[in-house]
Parts: sequence; structure tokens; C-alpha cells
Amino acid sequence: MTQTSAAAQSRELPSSWNPADVEAELYQRWVDKGYFTADAHSDKPPFSLVIPPPNVTGSLHIGHAFEHTLMDLLTRRRRMQGYEALWLPGMDHASIAVQALVERQLREEGIDHRELGREGFLDRVWQWKEQHGGAILSQMRRLGDSVDWTRERFTMDEGLSRAVRTIFKKLYDDGLIYQAEWLVNWSPEMRSAISDIEVEHKEVEGELVSMRYGDGENAIEVATTRLETMLGDTAVAVHPDDDRYRHLVGTEIELPLTGRTIPIVADSHVDPEFGSGAVKVTPAHDPNDFEIGRRHDLPMLTIMDETARIAGTGTEFDGMDRYEARVAVREALRAQGRIVAEKRPYVHSVGHSSRSKEPIEPRLSLQWFVKVAPLAQAAGDAVRDGRVAVHPPEMAKRYFDWIDNLHDWAISRQMWWGHRIPVWYGPEGQVVCVGPDEEPPSGAGWRQDEDVLDTWFSSGLWPFSTMGWPDDTADLRKFYPTSVLVTGYDILFFWVARMMMLGLYAMQDRDAADAVPFNVIALHGMVRDPHGKKMSKSAGNTVDPLQWMDDYGTDALRFTFARGANPGTDVPMSEDWVAGSRSFVTKLFNATKFVLGKNAYVPDVLPDRATLTDADRWILDRTDAVVAEVDELMEDFQFAKSTEALYHFTWDEFCDWYVELSKVQLDAGGQRAETTRAVLGYVLDVLLRLLHPTIPFVTEVLWTTLTGRESVVVADWPSPVGGQPDEGAAERIASVQKLITEIRRFRSDQGLKPGQKVSANLDGIEAASLPEHVPAVRTLAKITEPGEGFIASAALEVGLAAGDVTVELDLSGAIDVEAERKRLSKDLATAEKELEGTDKKLNNPSFTDKAPAEVVDKVRSRREAAQADIERINARLESLPQA
Repeated sequence: MTQTSAAAQSRELPSSWNPADVEAELYQRWVDKGYFTADAHSDKPPFSLVIPPPNVTGSLHIGHAFEHTLMDLLTRRRRMQGYEALWLPGMDHASIAVQALVERQLREEGIDHRELGREGFLDRVWQWKEQHGGAILSQMRRLGDSVDWTRERFTMDEGLSRAVRTIFKKLYDDGLIYQAEWLVNWSPEMRSAISDIEVEHKEVEGELVSMRYGDGENAIEVATTRLETMLGDTAVAVHPDDDRYRHLVGTEIELPLTGRTIPIVADSHVDPEFGSGAVKVTPAHDPNDFEIGRRHDLPMLTIMDETARIAGTGTEFDGMDRYEARVAVREALRAQGRIVAEKRPYVHSVGHSSRSKEPIEPRLSLQWFVKVAPLAQAAGDAVRDGRVAVHPPEMAKRYFDWIDNLHDWAISRQMWWGHRIPVWYGPEGQVVCVGPDEEPPSGAGWRQDEDVLDTWFSSGLWPFSTMGWPDDTADLRKFYPTSVLVTGYDILFFWVARMMMLGLYAMQDRDAADAVPFNVIALHGMVRDPHGKKMSKSAGNTVDPLQWMDDYGTDALRFTFARGANPGTDVPMSEDWVAGSRSFVTKLFNATKFVLGKNAYVPDVLPDRATLTDADRWILDRTDAVVAEVDELMEDFQFAKSTEALYHFTWDEFCDWYVELSKVQLDAGGQRAETTRAVLGYVLDVLLRLLHPTIPFVTEVLWTTLTGRESVVVADWPSPVGGQPDEGAAERIASVQKLITEIRRFRSDQGLKPGQKVSANLDGIEAASLPEHVPAVRTLAKITEPGEGFIASAALEVGLAAGDVTVELDLSGAIDVEAERKRLSKDLATAEKELEGTDKKLNNPSFTDKAPAEVVDKVRSRREAAQADIERINARLESLPQA
């Protein structure tokens, strides 16, 4: 048995753990040493994942910090397991967010961005990006993200832009990209279409106005929350089986205020039980009406311009803002006597732009689309046939519900910042799609499409565009498909679906198993407040992870995240829990400080088991079991359970029991102390390596101090030693723990101070097979050998696996009997009051019959606890010496 490194013993830890003193320096050292840089030419098996690219405008919010912790945990563990681990970082250009931000800045300077022109505006955007963009990248360093900074990418990089143009051209040539007029979410402020994910639905107070079209027997009543849209009505629809309107189907009715007549059509979409059973149909400004319009070949009149002002109706309302028009149309109808009813306020859900915060306007406009049917089929099949696993498996149904019902994807945006659509229009109506290696047409009359692509289009290429596609690069050959995608279930439908569709399409020349963008989709939930509520600024329950890192250290925050991360479920977060994790880190630090202070070390070879004590064998067997348990749970993405296992092993078994038992063994000196030092060092070494992926900073300091080696980042992941566990040693240690715990509890019940020693006799200790553990029991239970004239004044019987042990204690003079009697009497009164209160409730039928079962059960449990307390306190009072 030899010590791994004598240098370890010459190094000391600081007096206390102060994260701010070391975290930044440690992280930079890791980067400078190249620990996070992956080698595409190595012989190691690959492990890769790409970061969900945060917006270039973004900062590290609580959701980022949670998700990054999980990704880093996976990456660090695989790196230690001998994989060539690549975690690729980067940012998304965030078309809408950046455009809105720079436009706002220009307005503050008194400049309309349109005055600058496209090129001038883009110059300002790039200037902003260089000066202010990417703050989140430095915050990722604070979190300890072990990403390969040499491979950092940006969705507007030349390489990624080339990938965008390549796949657009390929999709276009294959007939999977087309241009058409379609209904889209429209942002009047941005003057652009926006995607579904950029629409937030909010409950708002509006109005529901019912109005009458037509007169006499042909009159029909309809209702709407957007009265101004009636100017674009092209039909009224009723249900085909509604007898009230059967005679009107196929006829026409006058549309008030417009001078037009519109047909009455029968459509099964209409609910005859809702309202009047008739609905107005505005195909160019409502999604449901759009579908009715398509089914009945109705005209689709766009009655608003790109700023949501009424236009092209030929009425007095042209030029009005949509909200001005809403009031004006209502009053004009009122003047004609056509307002039937008004409900105000009327609470209903309205879509708002997540960027500009304004209500979106469904609007018919000319856009570019991806025909998703064949792409979605392939994306669904990849999960169905097992090439891509969804974890947890029950989330796969949500994936299929979405991917099997996708509509064609509107990919064009009416903005300047982003990937410009690579289509040119000629003077004779020519339309030419230009690939990245082709020269665009030139000459008089040729112009490029003004629109840019949806940000999700370029981020959908992220797993392979970041690795050099369309070129056949070493990175692609080594690291694609990526091993796992860690992402929230809330964007399963958006980002994940697009990566699946585009990855399979771009890589279709590969074997089917190698075409998928990732092998596993590991879904996590949302971070919520301690009460399970969604965090939002309006609710006032958001938290800044950077502040928590300042206050408690990065490791404490990461440990809290990991401990709450059950697959696919939301994660409540509380500052108290982070503070608790800080206590765990401190406990680990202090335990290591003790181990080093006792000259413990990491042995090259463990001592022969025959030379070890029960405590040594027990902790080594438990260490093996925890290594195996953590491995099994981590492979199943059970972060919470694996972290919980490490927490209890560290705190309960290693620190609270083995370290305490080791003090007795160390005090024995000689070979016993030497083997104890080896076991202490070995277990702590394994423990620090197991904890490193979750709490990297403190484990780096502790492990390098313990071992004298370079860095735990590149240390080997622990493996179980193997062999048959010593069940006898485990049983005896369990008995020792129970005996000490019962003595401690009895001492507390007797009113003894924690450090106060009393003499005691241990009767039956030999029969319980614990004679060698007597020193440990006496030391940890604070009981001494009985001397001459020992007279027991109290006794405790403890049932153990191999037999009962009776602990006889001499408490004479150890406690203030009168003070103890007063304390117990006070506790007895409290318990009796609790019993009386619970009895009163349980004897009241109106409570037991009407209260929820779980509430009644809780009261019953409280009654049982109160009864037990009364019995215990009375027994103690009876055992006290009489005055």
C-alpha cells in the first residue's frame, strides 16, 4: 500500500470555501489547458451535443442555467468516461428580437431605420452585435459550461449562411419550397409575419358585439370581438343541419356599410349551439374563416395594410387604425339599428407578439412556405422505428400529435436582419433560386427577394451546419449524429421538429441510422417558483441565477438544479434550497479538510480486506453500490435521483458515519490508523469524481488538493471495484448505527446536553456480535466505562439484528430534575391540547364526512403522534427521581 502523491499532503485548503475567490480563475485554467476542446481525429468514442443557441440579445435566465447544468453534467461525465466529448456553443441571430432592438435604438436617436436603407441598417446591427451581443457567453463561463469555445458558431456566420442557402436551394429544386398567399400571424409593429412560437396568448377584456345582417325574414344575427373585420366578410356560415337557416343556404345577404352582398353557406365547422348558430366569415383575417373560405372558394379580401390600418374597402373607414375602426364601425352600425347586443367587458384570449407585445393580426399575405408532409413523415418514422429515442418515453405521444398534424411552414419574414431569401426575380417574370456556389443573375430589372428567413429555419440546421455541412468535414464524420438533445418539452414542437425534418432531409445520403440529428431527445420541464407557479415578471416571482451564484456559489445553484431535475417534469426552485445546497458544499469541504488533516491519501492499491474493519468494508461496499447506482440512473437521465443518492451517501453515510467512526480508528494508531487513512482517501477520491460533473468548482479544488494530480476534469470516471459485499459487516455497522442513534435519542429525552458524558454499562454487547465496536459506541454516544460504585438510574433496551443490548446509565447529578420536570410538564400540556383538538375534529361528523380524505388522514396522524408523545412524556416523568 503506497501513497499516490506525497505532494498532496503538502498542500492545504483555505480555512473556508469562498467560491468567488476561485471560480473564474479555475474556469479560465480549464479553457487554457484545452480540456474542453474536442479532437475529431481521436480514437475515442464520440459524445456530442449542441447547445440550444440562445438569442444574441439574451442573458442567462433561470431556464438557461437549469438546462445548461444538465448538459454540462452529461458532457463532463462522458469526458471522464473516456469519450471524445464535444459540447458545441453558439448563438442565434434572433431576427425579430434584434431588428426590434436596433429599430428602437434608432428611434431614440430620431432616425427611422427605413431612412438608412437595408445596408445602412445592417451595418448598425453588426455594430450592435460586436459591442453588446453575446453577453450570455460570458455568463455561461460563470456557470462552468465545459463547451468547446474553439468551435463557437453564430447563425449568421458565413459557414452557416452557406448551409442555409444550400438547403434552401435543395428544397426549392425538390419542389418542397413554394410561394403562396396564406394566412399568417402578422405583427403590425414589426410589419412582418411571425412564427407560432413568437405568439403569446393572453386573456384580455374586450367586447362581444352581436349585429344583424339583412332585414325581415332574411335577417341573420352574427357576433364578433373584432367588429372592424366585418368589412372583409365574404360569407355567413351556418351548420348544414340547422333547420333555422336551411332556407337561407345558397342565398345572398347584404353586408352593411359596404354596398356588397355575400352568400350564406353551410359548413360543418359551425357550432349550432353557440350564440345564434351563424358566424361571419372573414377569410383573410381569421384562421377558421380562412379554412371555410378555402372549402367554399370564397373571395379573400385583405382589408388592412401592413400596419393594421383599414385599406382598400372603399368605405369611410379606410385609413383608420384597427382600434379606431372598431369603434367607428360599431357606431355606424348602431346608427342603422343593426346592433343587437353588446357584452362588455368580454374576457377572451388574444394572441400577442412576444417581441413587440402588441396583439397580432391574422393576415393573408404572400409568403414562402416549406411543404412539410414528406419531411414530417420522415421525422415521425425516425422516432417510431427507434432511431431516435424520446425520453421520458411518454412524451413521444406529444411529439407524434404535433409532427403528424403539421401544416406547411411559413418561412419568410418581412425584415432586413436575417438570412435573405436566395431568390431573384427577372424583368420578364423569371424566378431563379441561387445556390451558394452560383452567381446570381444580373442586369437591368433583376432584383433579389426582400424577405429574410424565419430564424427557426437556420436554427433547424444547427446540429450539422455547425459542424461544417454541406462540406464533408472531420467534425461531421466524428460527431454527427449528435448523441443527445437536451431541451424543454415546451419547444418540442418547434425547434426539435424542425431539426428532425431538416436533418433527415439534408443527410438523406447517409445510412438511415446516421441521418438523424440526434440519437436521444431528453426532455426536461420548466423551472417554476416554490409553489409550482410559472415564473414571470408580471407575477414578480422571477429570479436571477447570477445573483444566486454571487450569494451561494455556482456549485450550490447547479446542485439544486440537478437535485430537482426529474425527466419531463417541471422544477420548482427556492432560494432556501440553494442555501441548503451551499450547506452541502460546505459539508463536503469540511470533510475533505478533516481527511487531509489526518494525512489520509489515495492508495495505489486498496489494503487487503482481511486487514480492514467492519466500518472500512462497509463504506467500501457502499461506495461500490453508489457508483453503480449513479451510473444506472445517469444513463436513464434520472438527474434528480442520482444527485439525491450522492447527497445522502456524502452527508449521511460518509460524513456523518464513516468519518466519525474513522476518528476512533485513527486514535487507535498503528496499522489500524494507516489502513483507515487509505480508505478515507480512496472513498473521498471516488466521491469527488462522482460529484464533479454536478459541482465542478469545489470538487476541482478538493480533488487536486487530495491527489496532487492535474485536474479532476480529465480524471477517470469511477468504476465499481467489484467483489462480494460483506453482508456481515454491513449488518454489524447497521446495528452500531441503530445503537448509537437510540442512545443519543434517549440522552436527548433525558435532557442531557449533547457533549455531556455519563457512565453506562452495555449489557448484551457480546451477544449482539459487537464487542469490537464498543470504543466507537462509547465515543460517538458520549458514554464512559462504569467505575466503582456504578449504580444505574435509567435503562434503555435496543433490539439489534443479533440480539438485544441493554444500556444502563447513571444519570445521577447529570440533570436538573426539577428543571427537567417543568420542561416535560410543559411538553405534556402541549401534547394533551393537541390530542383534545384532534379528538374534537374527529368526533365531529360534519368534519369527517365533508372534509377531503387526505385532510382527515392528516388529522388522524396528528392525533396518533400526540398520543405517542403523551405516553413517552409520562413514562419519562415517572422515571425521574422523586424530590
